[in-house]
Amino acid sequence: MIVLGILGSFAVIGLLCWLLFTLAVFALPFFVGVTVGFWSHETGAGIFPAFLIGAFSAGVTFGVGQYLLAILRSPLLRLLVALAFVAPAALAGFYATYGIVKHTMPSETWQFVFGVIGAVVVGITAFVRVTAMAAPESSGQGIAAA
Repeated sequence: MIVLGILGSFAVIGLLCWLLFTLAVFALPFFVGVTVGFWSHETGAGIFPAFLIGAFSAGVTFGVGQYLLAILRSPLLRLLVALAFVAPAALAGFYATYGIVKHTMPSETWQFVFGVIGAVVVGITAFVRVTAMAAPESSGQGIAAA
């Protein structure tokens, strides 16, 4: 019976880690949506309109980010847009890893170390996914010169 509990715990931790890696790309739009949703609720909108406004602003944030990655040609500007999406994902990865490790490891130093490792891994994963979702640049082959 104990073995089933341990295996179940591993399965749930694996599922949560997969979910974290999959949804890390959407950390910035989520933060924007929640912030705008709370702001609109505090200004007098009801709960449902605040939810709709927050969801719309999250979608616009994601769409604008993808659009900028698709049209910008400067590698530096593309990197800055990608980092705008990666920074909140890395922060979320730090706190997710830190929260899990805090329950299993007594040393605060090692908790922080593993939290940083989790932030780096989630940040790299989010960077790869954000840049992979952007439209690839054309190589210029097959285009007739005028």
